[in-house]
Amino acid sequence: MLQDVYTVKVEEARPATHEKPSAGPVYRCIYAKDGLLELPPHFQSPWDFFRNTAKRCPSKAMLGRRQKTDSKIGPYEWVTYEEAYDAAIRLGSAMRSRGVNPGDRCGIYGSNCLEWIIAMEACNSYAVTYVPLYDTLGPNAVEFIINHAEVSIAFVQQSKIPSVLSCLDRCTNLKTIVSFGNVSITQKKEAEELGASCFSWGEFLQLGNLDLDLPLKNKTSICTIMYTSGTTGEPKGVIIKNEAFMTQVLSIDQIFFLTDKVATEDDVYFSFLPLAHVYDQIIVTYCIYKGSSVGFWQGDIRFLMEDIQALKPTIFCGVPRVFDRVYAGINSKISSEGLLRKTLFQFAYNYKLGYLNNGLPQDKAAPLFDKLVFDKIKQALGGRVRILLSGAAPLSRNVEEFLRVTFGSSLAQGYGLTETCAGCFASIFNVFSMIGTVGVPMTTIEARLESVPEMGYDALSSQARGEICLRGNTLFSGYHKRQDLTQEVMVDGWFHTGDIGEWLPNGAMKVIDRKKNIFKLSQGEYVAVENIENKYLQCPLITSIWVYGNSFESFLVAVVVPEKQALEDWAVKHDLSDDFKSLCGNLKARKYILDELNITGQKHQLRGFELIKAVHLEPIPFDVERDLVTPTFKLKRPQLQKHYKDCIDQLYNEAKGAMV
Repeated sequence: MLQDVYTVKVEEARPATHEKPSAGPVYRCIYAKDGLLELPPHFQSPWDFFRNTAKRCPSKAMLGRRQKTDSKIGPYEWVTYEEAYDAAIRLGSAMRSRGVNPGDRCGIYGSNCLEWIIAMEACNSYAVTYVPLYDTLGPNAVEFIINHAEVSIAFVQQSKIPSVLSCLDRCTNLKTIVSFGNVSITQKKEAEELGASCFSWGEFLQLGNLDLDLPLKNKTSICTIMYTSGTTGEPKGVIIKNEAFMTQVLSIDQIFFLTDKVATEDDVYFSFLPLAHVYDQIIVTYCIYKGSSVGFWQGDIRFLMEDIQALKPTIFCGVPRVFDRVYAGINSKISSEGLLRKTLFQFAYNYKLGYLNNGLPQDKAAPLFDKLVFDKIKQALGGRVRILLSGAAPLSRNVEEFLRVTFGSSLAQGYGLTETCAGCFASIFNVFSMIGTVGVPMTTIEARLESVPEMGYDALSSQARGEICLRGNTLFSGYHKRQDLTQEVMVDGWFHTGDIGEWLPNGAMKVIDRKKNIFKLSQGEYVAVENIENKYLQCPLITSIWVYGNSFESFLVAVVVPEKQALEDWAVKHDLSDDFKSLCGNLKARKYILDELNITGQKHQLRGFELIKAVHLEPIPFDVERDLVTPTFKLKRPQLQKHYKDCIDQLYNEAKGAMV
């Protein structure tokens, strides 16, 4: 029987000093009360997971994708564990023939596919550090990462080859490019002229063999350097060692074993979240460890649901934006049903919700209604899903409740960062009281809150709130070549996440705020809001701007103080005689300012999710008297959010209405 409180205290609180703010007690998950999970000595590298599974079930389907023939998409076709294992060794051997040695860095650039995973395992086989390359971190990010990590070889999606070649003359370390598919003679020639070699996937496989001895692995070696958003615009290279990576995988298995059912060789995982991020890498590696199958999407959001129906996965990991779409689609269908069906659905929903609230597990709360009413809903994700995981941003409470009630699946919402090697908190399966939270610390991590007096958060109060700080066995080993940034976030062995949390009575953590002005949108994209504001301020039509977003929304809105003369000049040209205050409320004026702002944003290379979707024009400048700015005119964001709360809600309603 599960306990009512799911954490244990292992250290007392720390009072404030001149140098340090107060910190609350240290807690562990109840399942780690006797000590944090550590990596068993017989494991040294993620390659051990793959090798063991390939030996245990060589003919088992491992990696699958849908093949196109005559512009038609077919069913999933599979590569077995043995085939993938041999390919990985050949690739590793070929890398060695190109002068790539253990500890060297290998880039992997492209959408999720079987070549991505085989390249990753090839790196693991020869103790080469792999470095995901991706362009969503901003302009020139790929070039920056190649140079900063000193990447000497890169496996690249065929369609991404031109972008790598375009910066090759500025990437002096990169000597070998391997396409996931084919390369043209022109591309080969272009690479050669710049001192590098370009191979097709098949050509590179032919350079390797299965006879070379694999180098010894060490758990303290660097598994991957994974780049993530930086406050200055330059991505930060998060160093993750084999030990942290593997321990995270084993902690997932441990939690599944203790609270639900572990993955097996019968499970099928749908991989569509970017493999360049740690979230999907860890889950795919867990599936490899357990001998499950991994099917990839086509890489086109338009066919996402079609791919799911073709694969019929049993394990599905998503981000809130995906679950929001599923929820909206199902609700739309329910609304179009007749009165009798809608009434039956609502009765079944309330009936099961009541039993879940009373503590019954998912499969026992309302088995008859699961079969008669909710089975059709489960078909939205193929009909076989038994485990749902949500991460990257907070999942709306109403969506989480709906999924728990209707899908007949275990669901866990988690919280993590690249620096924590994915999940460091997770809600426990079948504990319905954890809804709306990110759950308890994983069995590899200890957590505490540290007071943030300037934001009014006190870790020692009865309502314990503060910055989430972590220590344990799955933390990163610093930022590559940035000891200064490492020292900023690692203090006395504690990683300071920058997120504000609140401990709930059952030991679950609720994330309620962000200490710094970087946050995630609902699709998981990071937004560095000060950087965005600085670019918008280059628009001559405005004097001040406050950009707002949160992890429950997929886009940004803003409150803008227009430049008075510029707006009045525009009004004259459009035969408007309104005064300045009235002009700020004029819909045409608002659209004019919004369009000009986004022209400025695009000029300064803001990405799509960084562009504003709606603006409120404020005739009164942000001032100290209303506590909206500091004496040095820095924006006071919590106060701005409180002051303009109703305005923000209206902007989101307007923007969403315009999207329908």
